[in-house]
Amino acid sequence: MAVFAGRIAITSFAAFALLAGSAAGALAQKKYDTGASDTEIKIGNIMPYSGPASAYGVVGKTDAAYFNKINAEGGINGRKITFISYDDSYSPPKTVEQARKLVESDEVLFIFNSLGTPPNSAIHKYMNSKKVPQLFVATGATKWNDPKDFPWTMGWQPSYQSEGRIYAKYILKEKPNAKIAVLYQNDDYGKDYLKGLKDGLGDKAASMIVAEESYETSEPTIDSHIVKLKSTGADIFFDVTTPKFAAQAIKKAGEIEWKALHILNNVSASVGSVLKPAGFENAQGILSAAYIKDASDPQWDNDPGMKEFVEFLTKYYPDGNKLDQSTGVGYSVAQTLVQVLKQCGDNLTRENVMKQAASLKDFRSEMLLPGITINTSPTNFAPISQLQLQVFKGERWVLFGDIISGQVGG
Repeated sequence: MAVFAGRIAITSFAAFALLAGSAAGALAQKKYDTGASDTEIKIGNIMPYSGPASAYGVVGKTDAAYFNKINAEGGINGRKITFISYDDSYSPPKTVEQARKLVESDEVLFIFNSLGTPPNSAIHKYMNSKKVPQLFVATGATKWNDPKDFPWTMGWQPSYQSEGRIYAKYILKEKPNAKIAVLYQNDDYGKDYLKGLKDGLGDKAASMIVAEESYETSEPTIDSHIVKLKSTGADIFFDVTTPKFAAQAIKKAGEIEWKALHILNNVSASVGSVLKPAGFENAQGILSAAYIKDASDPQWDNDPGMKEFVEFLTKYYPDGNKLDQSTGVGYSVAQTLVQVLKQCGDNLTRENVMKQAASLKDFRSEMLLPGITINTSPTNFAPISQLQLQVFKGERWVLFGDIISGQVGG
């Protein structure tokens, strides 16, 4: 009996040791930094819900709605997302204030998809000094792809320089003797596009670009700039503006009957928030580039990815306009983040978030154009580098040509 009891005791001890070891192993596998736990992933965001770039606020609202969908479906690896989004009015000093609040007071795991080149530039060094991910910033400035000097910052959308180079390739092929007038926002965003165009034109840039006109976001209207650019006799108008000013530029060019080929940067190519307000009659023949499917294009009516997107808007963001390009962008970047967090598993440290963000292989949000995939690596922090040209006809964009890679240096 004593022997039997002894065996029970030994067996019980072995079982206890095994359970304890398993529990210790499970605990060892779970790693958290500030902002993550067994039940929650806390994410920060900064958007211009007011101010001159308020049209982009839709991106933040779409992100929030998508995370509500994820939470309703059980979260990510059992954890719910807490999404804290603040308004900075597209004002860099306000961005700094909101970033500090998110990191030091709200204690988020990372800041995700904050919008604008000047705002993100203002917190670039701060985020890296704090070693807090500044992930999938909503701006195409080339500087976000600098893993060596800024390992905690990563872009998402195609770079502005890449896009500018693609337009230059088109101009050199189709209109090699053109005279180009450029309107650009006087900050890193505008200058990045201008650099891409000039780099793409190469030696011909000096002779082909006949006017460079910059504007400030504090200006109520850019009408006078459009009139001035028309007077140069340019037959191509390269329009590097955010939505409010893009709508003004399209409308004014129509009013004064400036018949130049109008090339509009992708960030303002939204049918719902730019072209429709400007008047479809003024937008005919505008050229741009795309990487997201356009919900106004009937070719996507029976597309499974588009159907999922429309169903998402109906259920989780009924106020969202499917014709506003920003909803498609917000949806796609949120899906990309969910993939990153799934890859993180139970290791929700800031270091692992960046590691997984830099380990995406041919990932697709189904709102991306066919043939466009998301790829990153420890030396490549530019997830999307492909675009397709499009021309505006009637009430929608019509894609043409092949998917083009505009990688800087490529």
